[in-house]
Amino acid sequence: MTAARTAAALSTRSAWHEVPRFQVRRFAAIAMAEAPALAEEILREIQREYPHLPVVLDDSGEPMALVGIRRAIEVFVQHLEHSEGRPTVPPGVFQDFGRGEGLNGRSLDSLQAIYRMGVRLAWRRFADIGQRVEIPPPAMYELVDAGYEYLDGLVDQSVRGYAEAAARQAGERLRLQRRLMELLLAEHHRGDPSEALTERAARIGWPLPAKVAVGVLLRPAREAMAPAVGQGVLLDMEYEQPRMVVPEPDAAGRSELMHRALAGWSGAIGPPVPLTEAAKSLRWAEAAVRLMERDLLPSGEVLYCTEHTEALVLLQPEELIDDLALRCLAPLTHCGPTHGRRLAETLLAWLETRGGAPEVATRLGVHPQTVRYRLRQIRELWGDEIDDPDRRFELELVLRAQRLRGELGGVRGRRRGRA
Repeated sequence: MTAARTAAALSTRSAWHEVPRFQVRRFAAIAMAEAPALAEEILREIQREYPHLPVVLDDSGEPMALVGIRRAIEVFVQHLEHSEGRPTVPPGVFQDFGRGEGLNGRSLDSLQAIYRMGVRLAWRRFADIGQRVEIPPPAMYELVDAGYEYLDGLVDQSVRGYAEAAARQAGERLRLQRRLMELLLAEHHRGDPSEALTERAARIGWPLPAKVAVGVLLRPAREAMAPAVGQGVLLDMEYEQPRMVVPEPDAAGRSELMHRALAGWSGAIGPPVPLTEAAKSLRWAEAAVRLMERDLLPSGEVLYCTEHTEALVLLQPEELIDDLALRCLAPLTHCGPTHGRRLAETLLAWLETRGGAPEVATRLGVHPQTVRYRLRQIRELWGDEIDDPDRRFELELVLRAQRLRGELGGVRGRRRGRA
């Protein structure tokens, strides 16, 4: 029933308002006198229909449900007697009912069914009283409408309490989850962390996996909603770059689920590691994100570090690679920037293919004769060192790193695909 309809029913033109005042007062007096017995009758019926419903006592030892039912009846009857505005639902008790359902992990369905049962029983008693004091049927029909509007108010109070409980529980879970993640991602542990992990995981009902992968996310917008990664994935949105712990990352279907959940986000997920070594996975994810921010790894998606091993290994130790490059590529110093780069591209293609001029030429998109000329120059610059396996390995290492940085052309288009 709408509020407008209820307002019309209780207006000065309503059938209830046309009932003589002495009859209304007599109805209210009888209903108030019978309110305690009616409340007990309703509670007995509730307990019969819902035997597992817990009985909570107030400070005086009286069931809170009985107090709430009795108070609700009395407030409604007082409103009928005075007919001033809409009946005001008594606060507190019915919020507590909803709060209790939330804290015990139950839905509000059974509580609403109980309320409807209470209204039906109350209506039977009021109908009997109405007959005794000869209230006209049209006025009693309006009483039914008012009763169901009152029921809506009771439900609203319970929903408010339920929502408060849900919010409190969600906040507590997030707090406990964050403590678990802090322990998981700690670099150093005092003693064996297994016992503490087991205890903290149990408090949020998180089954301990054998392996995890840790992700670091980049927000698509400052106020972006948390991605719906599912219950099993631990997510901490409090960091500037949110973190997540993915259990059993290699499990069937996990990658597809994460791909859907993280649509619109970017970031990196570290390699799978044993549970107690989660900090290692975090380090690689953070390293990948730093490279993404420098445009050295693809951005605009959540990538997996295991698919970009070359870039992470070669681009991370920049100072060491740069120092090695200075020594290994010293013969190119006097060749000039453009010619030196072309020789470096040719040398890398030769080192990667171990093929002849035609194969290297195909790889670089140049004429084989050009490759033969460059290879002769390379051999003149490095001499016999070019045949040393250790020197060839170092050369390929630094040249691949330069290609990943975009400093070499030639096969540069393969950079992101190979990473």
